[in-house]
Amino acid sequence: QVQLVESGGGLVQAGGSLRLSCAASGSIFSFNAMGWYRQAPGKERELVATISSGGNTYYADSVKGRFTISRDNAKNTLYLQMNSLKPEDTAMYYCADLGTIPPYWGQGTQVTVSS
Repeated sequence: QVQLVESGGGLVQAGGSLRLSCAASGSIFSFNAMGWYRQAPGKERELVATISSGGNTYYADSVKGRFTISRDNAKNTLYLQMNSLKPEDTAMYYCADLGTIPPYWGQGTQVTVSS
């Protein structure tokens, strides 16, 4: 059974930083592409960033240059470093294991950016 547990969310002022973590278990973490998604109230879930098993990354235009996705395969952990946060980054952030269809999802961690 794949389990993904996100942490690191919180309340931060605009311009601040947060680092999200996603601890994975029950999957062959190092072999799977992983991703971060977010969902704001009243909006659809959207892709934030992905990272392949080999470390290739992809970012949504809205976060490019501000967010960095990374992974530590030895610790089965996915990260999202978020800098220069904006109020429009406020959302529930979800970790996803993209190795299956449909993906496995974590329970989410709330990020709130105040102006």
